[in-house]
This record gives sequence, C-alpha cells and structure tokens, in this order.
Amino acid sequence: MTDLRNEMDSDLDQNYSLNSNADPKNMQELTIYVQNLLQNVQDKFQTMSDQIITRIDDMGNRIDDLEKSIADLMNQAGVEGPVPEK
Repeated sequence: MTDLRNEMDSDLDQNYSLNSNADPKNMQELTIYVQNLLQNVQDKFQTMSDQIITRIDDMGNRIDDLEKSIADLMNQAGVEGPVPEK
C-alpha cells in the first residue's frame, strides 16, 4: 500500500506539476492537458479500487478458511458448534 502511495505521489509530481515542461500554451493544449490529467486520475483510482476489492475478497476467503478450521477443531475436540440465534 505504501509503494502504491509513493508511486502515485511520484506520478503526481511528474505529470501534474505546475512547473512541468508540458504546461499548456493555449486552450486546445489546456483541454488536452486536463483530459489527460482526469484520465490519469481515473486510471489510478480504478487500479486502487481493483486492489482494494481483491484484498477484500482475499480476506473473505481467509475468514471462510478460518471458520472451517475452527469448526474442524471443535468437531475433533467433541465440542458442539455455537447455538443458533433466535
């Protein structure tokens, strides 16, 4: 997560800096510059969103595995499972 944040900060410094050599000179360049800026932000957001969803899915799988392991251990110990809630 820290690596991604550092990469984004670096990209921001390189691509979005007001002191960049790519400063727009006219309205058309400004339009292209803003479109590129918005596309880059959208791409970064999508990448981060995909990574978050993947991590949530992985965590869900780990929780399922943990619940199964606990149930197996309880069965081996002869302990009944939790009482269902009413």
